[in-house]
Amino acid sequence: METCGNCGNSGGSGAVSTYSMIRGITSPTVDGSATEFKIGGSYAYKNAYWYIAQYGSPSTPVSYLKYEFNLYVPSASANAPQAIEFECQQKAGGYVYNFAWQADYASHSWRVFDYAHRQWVNSGLSFSAFAPDKWHHLIAEFHASGTTAVHDALTIDGVRHVVNLRHAAKRGTRGHYLKNAFQLDLNGNPTAYKVYVDAMTITYK
Repeated sequence: METCGNCGNSGGSGAVSTYSMIRGITSPTVDGSATEFKIGGSYAYKNAYWYIAQYGSPSTPVSYLKYEFNLYVPSASANAPQAIEFECQQKAGGYVYNFAWQADYASHSWRVFDYAHRQWVNSGLSFSAFAPDKWHHLIAEFHASGTTAVHDALTIDGVRHVVNLRHAAKRGTRGHYLKNAFQLDLNGNPTAYKVYVDAMTITYK
């Protein structure tokens, strides 16, 4: 597991947020062992980014990719985030395919990331803050099509939304990797907060 305290908005330079990750949380939990992600500090709009490499990842672009996990936001953090983000990123065949979702509290929308143009794009799905003190089940489905990254669908608490959003992959260097990531963004105050994640899985072919 790797981390960064300012990756999203400054590319790893400048002021850094305060952040931590604690594994083995027994309450709240779904399967007996959750992970706490926490962010704070005195710098507005900073973020904390955690990612892990999927070893043995395919050397060809994925034909199907599913990112699934459970998310719990405690009541003390219910309205604190600027955004909560999660993504998978694959490099294969000379291109980088980025598959990212953002639950944007500021615009009340679900957004996806256009990696080639470095900008968030409204998916057309509205977002209300996650109801606090309960587990939410999220499933994001993606695939690569030629040199295009496709966001197929987002399922939230059993309701599947087909979006079929497409953005060009970005030309990259040789080699291949696949990683998944989770990110917390501070608001303009900034307000410290924490969330819990459990039963995170990646499925691909």
